[in-house]
This record gives sequence, C-alpha cells and structure tokens, in this order.
Amino acid sequence: MADPAFRPALVVVDMQEDFCPPNGSLAVAEGRSIAPLINTLLALPSTTLPLKVATKDWHPPDHISFASNHTSPPRRPFLDTATIINPSNPSESYTSRLWPVHCVQHTPGAAFIPELDTTHITHTIDKGTDPKVEMYSAFYPPLHNPRVADSGLADLLRANRTTHVYVVGLAGDYCVRSTAEDAVREGFVAYVVEEGTRSVDPGQWEACKSEMEGIGVKVVKWEGEEVRRLLKGTEKNGTT
Repeated sequence: MADPAFRPALVVVDMQEDFCPPNGSLAVAEGRSIAPLINTLLALPSTTLPLKVATKDWHPPDHISFASNHTSPPRRPFLDTATIINPSNPSESYTSRLWPVHCVQHTPGAAFIPELDTTHITHTIDKGTDPKVEMYSAFYPPLHNPRVADSGLADLLRANRTTHVYVVGLAGDYCVRSTAEDAVREGFVAYVVEEGTRSVDPGQWEACKSEMEGIGVKVVKWEGEEVRRLLKGTEKNGTT
C-alpha cells in the first residue's frame, strides 16, 4: 500500500544546451554528464514517481540578466551585477549577477539536451520570460511585494498531493538551489540529489550546501536513504 506521507515529485532544472559543454554560452562544467542519473529517475514508473517536471530558462532577447543588455556603463558577464527592481513596486529590489546571452526563446541553446529522456516528463515549465525580472527558481522570482510572476509549480505540486520534492539539474548554486529553497518555503520536503547537479562555481559548492541546509533543504547522496526510498519499489520488481 502506498504511504500517504510520501508522495514524491521530481523537478529537473534547466537541462538545456546553453548550460552544457562543449558549445553552451553559459556552460556548466560536466553539466552534460548528469543526464544518465537524471534519466534513471525519470524512468521510474508513475506509481513510484507520479509527477516529473522539467524547467527551461526561456528568456526574451532583451532579458535583464544578459550583460550585453546593460550598456551604460557596459557590464561584463560573470563579473558584474545589476539591480533588479520590482516593476510593480520601485521600493523593492535585489542585486543579481549578470550572464552571457543564454536560453533565448526558440533558439537551439534553449532546447533540452538530446541526452535527456524527455518522454517521461509530465510537465514543462518555462521561467525567466519577463524581460525585467531574473527568475532562478522554478516557482517565482525573489520579489514578494507584490509577487510579479508565478509559474504555477506550487499549485501543480499540491494538486498532485506532493509531499517530497527531489531537485536535480543545472546549476546547483543558482536555479537548483533557488528551486529547492522555494520548495521548502512552500511547505514541501526538498531534496537536492548531489550527484544530479553541477555548479557554475564548484569551489563554492560546500558553502552553498550549508546555506541551503540552513533554510531546510536536504542535500542528499545517490546512495543515501532518501533516493533509496524512491528506488526500492522498482528494485523489488527487478526493474532497476
């Protein structure tokens, strides 16, 4: 009998060409290498993992996160930042790192990498579509008064009676992190599977993990009990 206290969902974050070597404009080292592990999770039967969500950065060409869109003064990707202001409340703002042009809508760089088995994905969420606002999290941007965008992910998870959210994908220190942290804020148990992510700044990963765990995210190992809980049902049937 299914455990009503454990109804998991998988969120696969931004496994897109622009985030992967060798040609991605914002390539994360070894980003492509995590696809086989993610595919193992995606292949789990719906009785074990009923909801499998994939996200895409889906930026317009004039997106505020692109350094090239800041010309007065000119800004450098990776090195410079910009202040992002709530379009509905000028008193609310935050500072965000600037990036190369990436994942522009309807371009090859915004496509899922071919190594990702998309046949098992139940829902796809586009994020970062507002040119005026950065959005790392699959839930919403970090603007609250008022909230300027909402992907509907929280409502989708609740409609499926989700209790635990497993997060994998790219990049661990940005979109994966923000998604997992917002999952906790929305009341879910959130796991980041460490082997299923890679970071823009791998040297900062340990500090990033500590900060996530301080909010309540659990960074777990593939061989740990949290992932084994997902896999054990299929192992009994000899399907993994």
